[in-house]
Amino acid sequence: MDVALRPKHLNEMIGQRVVLDKLDIAISAAKGRGEPLEHILLDGPPGLGKTTLANVIAREMTGKVPRITSGPSLAKQADLMALLTNLEMGDVLFIDEIHRLPTVVEEFLYPAMEDFRVDYTIEGGLSGRVVNFSLRRFTLIGATTRAGMLSGAMRDRFGHRFHMEFYDTDDLTTILDRSASQLETPCEEGSLQTIAARSRGTPRVANRLLRRVRDFAQVRGDGTLTKRIVHEALEIQQVDALGLDELDRKFLQTLNKVYQGGPAGIEALAATMGEERDTLEDTVEPYLLQIGFVIRTRQGRQITKQACDHLGLPFAEKEPRTPDTDNPTLFE
Repeated sequence: MDVALRPKHLNEMIGQRVVLDKLDIAISAAKGRGEPLEHILLDGPPGLGKTTLANVIAREMTGKVPRITSGPSLAKQADLMALLTNLEMGDVLFIDEIHRLPTVVEEFLYPAMEDFRVDYTIEGGLSGRVVNFSLRRFTLIGATTRAGMLSGAMRDRFGHRFHMEFYDTDDLTTILDRSASQLETPCEEGSLQTIAARSRGTPRVANRLLRRVRDFAQVRGDGTLTKRIVHEALEIQQVDALGLDELDRKFLQTLNKVYQGGPAGIEALAATMGEERDTLEDTVEPYLLQIGFVIRTRQGRQITKQACDHLGLPFAEKEPRTPDTDNPTLFE
């Protein structure tokens, strides 16, 4: 379902105008010269369309889908070698979560990105030998939710680096209108805007909520999305007017009640909530930081008055903390 709702060409993409304008120029220039694109790094929170954009770029350049893999699945050089040697001229290789590549695989990738060759060790021990393989020119697209975890050597080998921003309500409404049309779901005016406003600025969340509202409308209504149906469906899904779900509220309540509003370290919060640290950092915090409900300081996470007012929690005035600008990974 998610794949069916994704755009397939650059002119079908909605939002991210700055990124799309730069890409349009880069693609047109590369096609005009008859060359593959330079390597591309896409970074941003989950659900903003990095994988979709990689598929669009591959279709625009070659008319084919990219070869897709992920950082954690490339455990050793041989895993990457099989992919690289099977690439044709101009093909696109997409590596999701590229910041999770093991160091030995990342270093193996450097000459492939720069010189389109690899030095591969056959066998091992005293009888082992290194064979140089020439590769056809290809385009590597890397996607990451944590650009700060990439080594400087890796970042410098990407010719294009694009940061994906959260979407505004108008763009999300347009995306939902397209998705509702493909799902053949009738909608009353204003119903999609309500879903868009609660989608955390994220197309993946918007499409997921649309499908849940469609289910509710089919069972509790006549299949048409109305404002009343949308409100009732989202109430059952426990998504409030700002798009906060149960996990977001649990995060804020834990920070407020257990740690008196903070500051508190992410490891302590994860242990108290019984959640993984990566879940909080990748899924919960980016949106809460964007809407100003949480701030990051050198001492840890701290709740804001806006968050307490929204949830009806008591707010304890504290001395303002200095944001941790020395650690760039906090703001990735």
